[in-house]
Amino acid sequence: MHIASEQDIKAGRVTDVYFQRTAEVLRHFQIDKHVAMEVRATGLPREWPWAVLSGVSEVADLCRGIGCDVSCMDEGTVFGAGEPVLTISGPYLAFGVYETALLGLLCQASGVATVAARCRLAAGDRALVSFGARRMHPAIAPMIERSAYLGGCDGVAVVMSAEMMGLAPVGTMPHALILVVGDAGEAFRKFDQAMPAQVLRVCLVDTLNDEKFEALAAAEALGDKLYAVRLDTPGSRRGNMRLILREVRWELDLRGHQQVKLMVSGGLDEYNIPELNEYAQAYGVGTAISNAPTVNFAADIVEVEGKPFSKRGKESGRKNVLRCEQCGKRAVVPAQAPPTCACGGEGDLLLRPLIRQGQVVQELPGVDEIRQRVLRQLAGLTLQPSPAQEGRPAP
Repeated sequence: MHIASEQDIKAGRVTDVYFQRTAEVLRHFQIDKHVAMEVRATGLPREWPWAVLSGVSEVADLCRGIGCDVSCMDEGTVFGAGEPVLTISGPYLAFGVYETALLGLLCQASGVATVAARCRLAAGDRALVSFGARRMHPAIAPMIERSAYLGGCDGVAVVMSAEMMGLAPVGTMPHALILVVGDAGEAFRKFDQAMPAQVLRVCLVDTLNDEKFEALAAAEALGDKLYAVRLDTPGSRRGNMRLILREVRWELDLRGHQQVKLMVSGGLDEYNIPELNEYAQAYGVGTAISNAPTVNFAADIVEVEGKPFSKRGKESGRKNVLRCEQCGKRAVVPAQAPPTCACGGEGDLLLRPLIRQGQVVQELPGVDEIRQRVLRQLAGLTLQPSPAQEGRPAP
């Protein structure tokens, strides 16, 4: 397998070679200054107005025991462009070689969590499940689905990912079951007979016939046990998904199957989900979440031997992010600034001690607690589509 182990990452082998060469130069001349480095994204992908921080627990594992200090936003915190999310300080040689890995742990996970959060806003209170592990390398499936869950998904599909979070995996049935059995109605009945009672009866209704007729076949086969039907209609047959959903809803309701929910998957994202909300009660989102754009974090030295010092284009000195509890405004402030907003209200400094002298000093919350933190913040946010996405065709 072409993957790096935890031992490889901790040994500093997953690093850009110029960091390794820098360490060789500094050791040769016995230079090892105390520096502070901050991590921030100057801009966010697709003109997002905000993003969700993920990957902090893995950063804690990476930096544990390497003799540095780390202050960081809590995992699951919503942040904006230009806001530092993490500061790491100590002798440069203690952590410089980890810059590549540290950024990698935050960039991809935060992108996944952000798109999941945007899909959560788009779906409202409808069920949202992460279906995208198959689009990424299987070695990182647990990371992808953890970030998707904490970002707002209600469940994940991969068995190992769910087990690592203490969840039950969520899924329906594949086209393969129906094709191997050879008949949709018979496949639905066999699924019902073989699965334990706690597994929801969700039938895939686009394999061999029109969605309307396969939905009716599922209702006939399972009766009141049918929880939902899932439409995953291929693009070549799709037409207008909203109208297909309306037709399926009509036919099921007409025959007394109002309890059957409609689930949609295939090609969904935060931009087309709202168009289906009138009829859909659940969504399975795959590629849009797992292939989310990475947040382009950069790590820059901002202090050397206790003095503000940075490259051009970067503000020097350690910083924090102040969130005012009174007016709600946020501001990047010098690290030593008092937690007082310009409006006179008391503020909350978002970068908190995570590691001191290589020891984790903060109790890291479980993924459910992080997810609830995200959901509380989403309650005050809106979904602003990117101008690049305007004019997209209906799903």
